[in-house]
Formats: sequence, C-alpha cells, structure tokens
Amino acid sequence: MSIGRDEVLRVAKLAELAVAEPEVDRLVEQMNRIVDYVAQLDRVPLGADAPPFLAGPGTVTLREDVVRPVPLARGPAEMAPEFAEGLFLVPRRGGAAMAAEAGSEVPEDDVPMDDPSEEAP
Repeated sequence: MSIGRDEVLRVAKLAELAVAEPEVDRLVEQMNRIVDYVAQLDRVPLGADAPPFLAGPGTVTLREDVVRPVPLARGPAEMAPEFAEGLFLVPRRGGAAMAAEAGSEVPEDDVPMDDPSEEAP
C-alpha cells in the first residue's frame, strides 16, 4: 500500500491543515515510510508459536558461586572501642543507665533482674 498526493491533500483538508504546495511531496514520502514500517510489523510472528523476546544474549555463562571472606583493611577489633571474644561491646542503655545520666531516681520495677549488684524487692 502506498500513499499518494491526493490522499495527503485529503487528510490535510480533513484535519484543516494548510499545507504549502512544496511540502506535499515531502509529506507523501514521509507518510509512505510510515506505512511501510507498519507493514513490516504485520510480518512479525504472533501467537503461541512466536519466539519470546529476550533482551541480551541467548545464554549466559555463570561463574562458580564460591563463598569467600571479605578482606578488610583493618580488623573489627581495631575499629571497635571495645571488642571481646569476637563481639562488639557497647554500653548498656535504658532503665537504670538512662535514669542515672538524667539524675533521676530509678523506679524499683525498672531495675534489671539480671544485674546481681541490684536486687529486686
């Protein structure tokens, strides 16, 4: 199928476009290229027998998955303020520690049970 000069002028008239005479030939060529492209799309296989589109290569070679330690510039013991037996030691927060910093009394039910220096009533 091709678009001729008459079709371009008819479409311009229907769209109420003023097309200058020198531009008509260029529009005929452009519209024919569009129609040819759409005709190419009609040749694309469709349906269940059409191959799926996969971006990239058809097969990807994967490397072997090996667990390796991540090398650090410095060990964790060098970065931590306190470090013992492979663990970071941090100050205890909440309850008695926060109340002591604030200068207020600690409610008796807020005293930790696992602290042997302070016994619950």
